[in-house]
Parts: sequence; C-alpha cells; structure tokens
Amino acid sequence: MSEEYFHILLAPNAFKGSLTAHSAALAMEEGVRRVGRLPNGRVLTAVFAPLADGGDGTLETLVSATQGTLEVAEVQDPLGRPVLARWGRLGGERAHIAVIEMAEASGLRLLKRDELDPRRASTYGTGQLMREAIGAGCRELLVAIGGSATNDGGAGMAQALGARLRDARGRELAPGGANLHRLATVDMSDFLLPAETRVMVACDVNNPLCGAEGASAIYGPQKGATSDDITSLDEGLRNFAKVIKEQLLMDVAERPGAGAAGGLGAGLMAFCGAELRSGIDWVMDVIGFENKLAQCHLVLTGEGRVDGQTVRGKVISGVAQRAKARGIPVIALAGSIEEGADALLNEVGVTATLCILNSPCSVDEAMLRGYALLADTTERVLRILAIRVHALGN
Repeated sequence: MSEEYFHILLAPNAFKGSLTAHSAALAMEEGVRRVGRLPNGRVLTAVFAPLADGGDGTLETLVSATQGTLEVAEVQDPLGRPVLARWGRLGGERAHIAVIEMAEASGLRLLKRDELDPRRASTYGTGQLMREAIGAGCRELLVAIGGSATNDGGAGMAQALGARLRDARGRELAPGGANLHRLATVDMSDFLLPAETRVMVACDVNNPLCGAEGASAIYGPQKGATSDDITSLDEGLRNFAKVIKEQLLMDVAERPGAGAAGGLGAGLMAFCGAELRSGIDWVMDVIGFENKLAQCHLVLTGEGRVDGQTVRGKVISGVAQRAKARGIPVIALAGSIEEGADALLNEVGVTATLCILNSPCSVDEAMLRGYALLADTTERVLRILAIRVHALGN
C-alpha cells in the first residue's frame, strides 16, 4: 500500500539580523522532520520556497532558486569608499538575466550608525554593479532596491552609467541628495545602457517621490535625516523631477514607487526606462511559486518582525494572497508581532500568526537563537495540527 503525504510549503522571508530566507526554511524543515507523520499516517514533507520582496536577500534567493552564479566587483559604498559587492546571474536558460541588489553597494547595512547621512550618500555603486552586468553581456537587469542608505533619486546610479548631471555653471553634480537642488542640465550622450537592455525593478513600496508620503519624509529619518534635512532633501528631489520632466520628457514625481530607495525608483524609470513591479510577485514568478503551492496542503511563512507594513507588499502578505486564492491555510511565524498586526494579516489570508519566542529574552539573544526558536515553533505548530487531525479522525 503506497504512503500518503501531507505537503508543507516553507516560504519564509529572511529574519533580518538572524537568518537568511534559506536558513529560515531549513529551520522550518527541521521542525517538520521532528514530527514526521500525522496520526492518520500521512507523511509530512517539506517543499522549499524561501522568498524575498526586493529588499535584502533578494539576490541570494533568486540565484539559489535558479542555480545561478554570484559575481563580485569592487564598487563605491554609499560614501564613496571601495567595497566588494556581489551581483548575480540566474541559472540555465536565464543566464542573460542579472540580479542587482542595491543594498550590496548602496545599502544601510554598509554604514555604521554614526555614518548615516542621506545628504552625502550616493547610489553610484549601484550603477557600477549595473555596468559590470552590462559589460558581462547581460541583456536584462533585475534591480532589487530595498534597504538603501541614499536619498539621491538615483543620480549617482545615472552618473556611474555615464549620464552628466550639471549645475547652472556646467559643473558636475557632487554626490548625495543635498546637491539635487543645484541640478540644471542632464546630458545623456555618453550613457552606457544599450537600448535593447531591459531593466526591471523589484520594489516593496509605492510611495511617490516627494511630499508627505515621499522618499525624504517617510524613509529619511531611518537613514539619519533630521527634520531640516527632510525639507531640503525633498526640495532637491522636486527639482530633480522638474529637470527630468523638462529634459527627459518623463514625469516621475507622482509615479507609484518613484520614492522607493530614496528615489532610486524614479531614477531607474527616468534614465533606464525601467518597469517597477511588486518585489514579492516578481520573486514568486521567478522561482515558480504557483507550481509549488499547487501541490501543498499548508503554507508556513514568516519574518523577523510583523507590523503594519507587512500587509503592504511584503513577503507574508504576498504568500497569503496567493494561498487564499487556492483555499490553502497559511501560518506566519515571527520574532515579534506588533499589536494589531495579526488582525490585519487575517484580512489578507493568514490563518494564524505566532511568535517564535518561548521565554523572555533580549533582541540580541533572540537573534542568536533564531534557528532553534524557529525549528521549535514549527514543531509545536505541527503537533497542534496532529491533535486536530486525531480529534477529527481525518
């Protein structure tokens, strides 16, 4: 008599500062393995689908899922210092597609807390990574733009690719968002991006470039901006958008996602003709998420912190929406849960949201114990499932 199986899709995001998405999936798999079977004899099996939403970890997730390759290049960090940064090629028939994770070159994680300065921080290094991929023959660039330390509208990225951004006296614009108010002319005659190269952007926010919901006001503070900085940075981005509209004939100011990554979304649209997509949808499509979901009976997802932003294009909400359409239950596991966030997730299709902590501890301790905590919680969830199966006799 052949055995019957109960397939569980493991689709976590990274637990930032503790586990990569792949490591989180391995921890969940350990919990599945400990339980082994349901009371009705069905064997528990794990189906891997670690995810990212365009932020940190997108590069590794996509390269690993497609058996691609990672490359390394020396580029400039947000403050112009040399740093080794990775970019990747997808595997197989998609080897012409490069993955650029802007956080590798222009991310918050590259700076110490006392170095944060969106007035000076530049996306130049991200443009250098794009240039590396183009030089290696890649015809399509997938740019993940979460986790930035910048607020320069993608000006540095454009300069790295050959655009000349000058002030009214013809001087090249210095790096950083603080100088965008001086922008007067854009010269694209030496721009290096081949016309046939397609650029797609994975983005997990839909903020406009300027204003109360724009890049400077919403994300500037986490990058070190003071209230005065926010006002001047916003004015700089307004001038940036004005010059782009006049000289490149593209109005990016109000485009959804233009304010992502300190305005890099706007810069990629204006200079590279990029198409912005939901990061989680983009990653799911690349890894064949729907095909994996179709064979499963339960989904386990999760990330380090669940809060009000989780329902706005993040991994857990993207997973829940697709699973809900198929009537598949979803359980989300998290290191911390903001008050009221679980109710918001219920509305988008998450069946239950559980914290993985099993005793009071510091954040640092929880991060160090992330793998064990996630494996233990997965085991507990499945043993509760086993009780329900036994009680119902199915």
